[in-house]
Amino acid sequence: MALFRHATFEISAAKPSGLPPSLGSEIAFAGRSNAGKSSAINTLVGHTRLAFVSKTPGRTQLINVFRMKNGAALVDLPGYGYAQVPLAVRLQWQGLLEEYLIRRSNLMGLVLIMDSRRPLTELDWKMIGWFAPTGRPIHCLLTKSDKLTRQEQSKTLRDTRAALAEYGPRVTVQLFSSLKKTGMEEVEKIVGGWLGIEAGGDDASHDREQEKPSATGGGLAEGEIA
Repeated sequence: MALFRHATFEISAAKPSGLPPSLGSEIAFAGRSNAGKSSAINTLVGHTRLAFVSKTPGRTQLINVFRMKNGAALVDLPGYGYAQVPLAVRLQWQGLLEEYLIRRSNLMGLVLIMDSRRPLTELDWKMIGWFAPTGRPIHCLLTKSDKLTRQEQSKTLRDTRAALAEYGPRVTVQLFSSLKKTGMEEVEKIVGGWLGIEAGGDDASHDREQEKPSATGGGLAEGEIA
């Protein structure tokens, strides 16, 4: 399908108001700092340095937009949960994430990156519980799965799906490895479905119009974004 292949960098913004107008569909990528988000994005687009991979977790402070060939955008959001970032910066990032995820009218869904060795941390649960009421889907990528044995992979996938079963089909889960490049077809199929793109139909724009329920529920707790 190669949905994400050959995406190109478009813009970085310190706040949602600096983003382009809400025209094409957007897919947000979010996750705890050091969960492998940038590596996953680079693997999906087939470019080793498109998304910045920092040696210091929590360093990426901007919303980064990458435009895909079909006209939709991949939106890389700042990582959250890195305690060593100053409180004032964490609060700034928190407001940035909440404003984008609540108010961006053309946001189709959220790809949530979680380290397969430590899935569903407290902050991951808060992100899911906060975003799910918007009615938009969430797809969880359990990254770094190559670091687990096959038995551990099966158990982690089974346990994570069971823990999220209450959300039904709105929240889906898969294993992913940037190193081994495994799980790429599955995430492309899921996100392609959000965009109304059938397998093999990634060359044309298939943005679909749909109403988005308004977000409900409380935001993330103060000072937890980094």
